[in-house]
Amino acid sequence: MSPAVTQKGHSGRTEDSGRPGRHFTVAVFVVDKGRVVLMKHPKTGLWLPPGGHVEPGETPDQTAVREVLEETGLSTELLGEKGPDCGVTPLARPLGIQLEPIGPGHEHIDLIYTALVKGGCRLQAEKGTEGLGWYSVEEAMRAGANEEVLTWIVRVLRDVAGHLDPYGQCR
Repeated sequence: MSPAVTQKGHSGRTEDSGRPGRHFTVAVFVVDKGRVVLMKHPKTGLWLPPGGHVEPGETPDQTAVREVLEETGLSTELLGEKGPDCGVTPLARPLGIQLEPIGPGHEHIDLIYTALVKGGCRLQAEKGTEGLGWYSVEEAMRAGANEEVLTWIVRVLRDVAGHLDPYGQCR
């Protein structure tokens, strides 16, 4: 999914080795009441979940939580199995990992996460963000989300159902 299609500081050029430039990125499907947070990416016009590049010194989990907070104003808790805390820092297992072609000589290794909101669910758009909101599958389809994003939304909502109470509220 190209949620981090054109993030700052990444030129997309081929590395010196001649192999494509690859960067680790995250995409986070934040879920509440049977909907996910989507926004219209300002440069690509695509409907995407919050996300971005894993910065030096960050774990993918830290990146996921940071990007959601920066882009939406939401504090989140990542879902996903974690290993035992036995002297190492356990990280959330992503729901999926995929290789995204971004442009000539540039690819993203995209870690797809699911998260629930901690505290309030009020969105606060980052400057330049359009269409930021909560979307059901049908609403995302009507907005023009592509097949890839719609497929992820269906999977995310199915997988998160066990974490919600009968009213669709976060447990």
